Amino acid sequence: MAKKIFDPGSHPLQIHSAAILSNLRTFFTANDSNSIEFWECPSKLKWKLHHEVDKGSKSFVVTPSFPSKTSWEFCKKSNSDDLIKLWKMTFQASDGKGKNFLKLLDDDLNVIEPSYTKGGPWLQLVGHSNSLCARATRAITNHAPIGEYRLCFFPKEDFSCLCNEYPIKSRRHILYDCKRFNGYWNPRKDILKHFVMFLNANPSTFAFNDSLVSI
Repeated sequence: MAKKIFDPGSHPLQIHSAAILSNLRTFFTANDSNSIEFWECPSKLKWKLHHEVDKGSKSFVVTPSFPSKTSWEFCKKSNSDDLIKLWKMTFQASDGKGKNFLKLLDDDLNVIEPSYTKGGPWLQLVGHSNSLCARATRAITNHAPIGEYRLCFFPKEDFSCLCNEYPIKSRRHILYDCKRFNGYWNPRKDILKHFVMFLNANPSTFAFNDSLVSI
């Protein structure tokens, strides 16, 4: 309790902390014998004074003054908002996310943007599995062991699809056309939720052992 009282970071507003510390300084400097004692009194002891304090604190109504530019919460939120704005600006640049970055949508058909909340929108669905996260990352960035990637960096290698119906095994071909990966019916694979369901239904997609899988 003593640490909480003397710790400015534990109070919602810095101005309140300053007022508390100012009063305490006045109290201690007024007389050398002035002191504060802290008594531990668990509620299970049912001490009468403890009950009165508890009742009074719960009935006390505080008039909120937030947001205040002097508060720790306001500064923290402001810094977070500025960071997210910079992050989104950098993310939108083609040289920041790559020209082949797969634009995925949320359930409301809005383009998903970076966020730090709960690990971000992508990790919420794929972060529980290392293999799923790896395959999703390869698919989203288009840096995957597929023909489209081999054609760009290793043009002498075979870049056709094993389905023999498309000359180049591209990401779009895998997601929407290839009969080898028809384990998921929903055509809206541009929605993050359905995109992840497609990867779960087809565990060989965007995996390094894909070339060993036949029809």
